[in-house]
Amino acid sequence: MALITQRVELAHAGNNPYVIRRMRSGWAVIGDVQFLPGYSLLLPDPVVPSLNDLDKAQRALYLEDMGLLGDAVLRVTKAARINYEILGNSEPELHAHIFPRLSHEPPELRTKPAWFYDWSDAVRYDPAVHGHWRSALEAALAQA
Repeated sequence: MALITQRVELAHAGNNPYVIRRMRSGWAVIGDVQFLPGYSLLLPDPVVPSLNDLDKAQRALYLEDMGLLGDAVLRVTKAARINYEILGNSEPELHAHIFPRLSHEPPELRTKPAWFYDWSDAVRYDPAVHGHWRSALEAALAQA
């Protein structure tokens, strides 16, 4: 089973520890790694291969939810800006990455895509350490 499908099924069962909140188009989740604190994703529900597989109304809703999640990440992290990325190359199911870009990032990484970070050495999400980010994002989305 593909990762995005698995994560959405876990969310339906109440067993996905990364879930921030159910949104109209899917699930806001905190990233498995937190090299940029507050890094989140939007997983569609139902899962589709790409943005192009959604009809106009579903696509508009998904992109609106992506922006709302970005607004929440921006407010909570006090980021300098938000980077939005929909790739699907290694996980061929729709999912959007929402990266807070922070003014205190290392200068050699600040202007590059987040993929230039060493993901293999990144800090894994730990509720005891990063749970406050998830909770703050949930509260911010509840007010959206």
